[in-house]
Amino acid sequence: MGSRLSKLRTCCCGSYNNATVLEAPDVESEVKSEGDGLPVFQEYSFEQLRLATSGFAVENIVSEHGEKAPNVVYKGKLDAQRRIAVKRFNRAAWPDPRQFLEEARSVGQLRSQRLANLLGCCAEGEERLLVAEYMPNDTLAKHLFHWEAQPMKWPMRLRVVLYLAQALEYCTTKGRALYHDLNAYRVLFDDECNPRLSCFGLMKNSHDGKSYSTNLAFTPPEYLRTGRVTPESVIYSFGTLLVDVLSGKHIPPSHALDLIRDRNFHMLTDSCLEGQFSNEDGTELVRLASRCLQYEQRERPNVKSLVQALTPLQKENDVPSYVLMDIPRGGASSLELLSLSPLGDACSRMDLTAIHEILEKVGYKDDEGTTNELSFQMWTNQMQETLNTKKKGDNAFRHKDFNTAIECYTQFIDVGTMVSPTVFGRRCLSYLMSDMPQQALNDAMQALVISPTWPTAFYLQAAALSALGMENEAREALKDGSSLESKKN
Repeated sequence: MGSRLSKLRTCCCGSYNNATVLEAPDVESEVKSEGDGLPVFQEYSFEQLRLATSGFAVENIVSEHGEKAPNVVYKGKLDAQRRIAVKRFNRAAWPDPRQFLEEARSVGQLRSQRLANLLGCCAEGEERLLVAEYMPNDTLAKHLFHWEAQPMKWPMRLRVVLYLAQALEYCTTKGRALYHDLNAYRVLFDDECNPRLSCFGLMKNSHDGKSYSTNLAFTPPEYLRTGRVTPESVIYSFGTLLVDVLSGKHIPPSHALDLIRDRNFHMLTDSCLEGQFSNEDGTELVRLASRCLQYEQRERPNVKSLVQALTPLQKENDVPSYVLMDIPRGGASSLELLSLSPLGDACSRMDLTAIHEILEKVGYKDDEGTTNELSFQMWTNQMQETLNTKKKGDNAFRHKDFNTAIECYTQFIDVGTMVSPTVFGRRCLSYLMSDMPQQALNDAMQALVISPTWPTAFYLQAAALSALGMENEAREALKDGSSLESKKN
């Protein structure tokens, strides 16, 4: 590829000629604007999101941006079913809840297969949170800059930039042309490994916060002058992404333009792409990047012309993204390939008798390390009665008197002087034995809030979901439990 790159035409530094671009289908007809099976935008309670993220557990953090950044993103599950990403702002980010809700509702009206869509928000007290679809297959930055098995193939890189351009065009047609800090970390991959644009960038990080990170080398020049983001600023950031995709490195725009002007295309192109693309395709992508990175805003192309230019470059439209990425479909292996413990296996088969035997044998060893702060008064006045209640529940559980076990464990939990994931686990099974699967599911989720890395809670959650007829969700819970167990071992 190096010899062909040296022959790239100097037209990549020339003006952008829309007349030479093939017509592409309108984004509204090319991309379904309604997300399949997605709920309408809604407001969630803080308690719902606390449960969904196992109490905002450290283990569920997807990304955080240091001390100065006003947010952290967590992964979670709503009602142990829909996987979500929850962005939690700091307390000073959006002091006016009405302003936050107005912004969130506006973004929440968007529904596209090219977006990681916004499902809802929470503005309760001083808490401000956004809820979006969870994308399990990492970011573009991970696949471009920090890949482990193999680099991203050229056809997939072209698909990424086309889908991204289509996402921006869709947002523009819906009146949301501004996108804040577009970069390789904002492009995510779904279960099928299709690239999607994170909806979080359609809102600022705060009511008066900066639209771009502190890395000035990648910031649009007009934003440095005025502090305002424009649709043309988004195009500039798209140009930096084109350079990322072409080079496999995060090259500052000024340096990329120097390489283009000097026709040093060997330095600009990822060596892993040797022989994967034609001279014409390479020329076109470099030309697009050059035009997007122009200093003057009026000299940059609009997003519609980007879609038109990128569409004819797609050569493997019929190949699924997960095949191009060489990642198992759905982002995880099938149950048959999982290494399940005896408890996980019993939960997968809904063998409640076997589950009971295992929980009884294990006892309370999984509660080791659970924090319980008890005052002296609690020890002297309440503790003996509370412990007697738990002991009575354990005796009923051992003898399979599950109604009594539920009653005693409920009394123990309601006193609230001690927290025990095992008690929630035992009551969960007691509910399952009593044909009360929804209550069982609630207890499995509470156990996860107390102990977010406890595989047993995921396995019990799977059993409850199976009892509710939610087999797909049950499989996901089994995978989560198996994954945690393998890490511990």
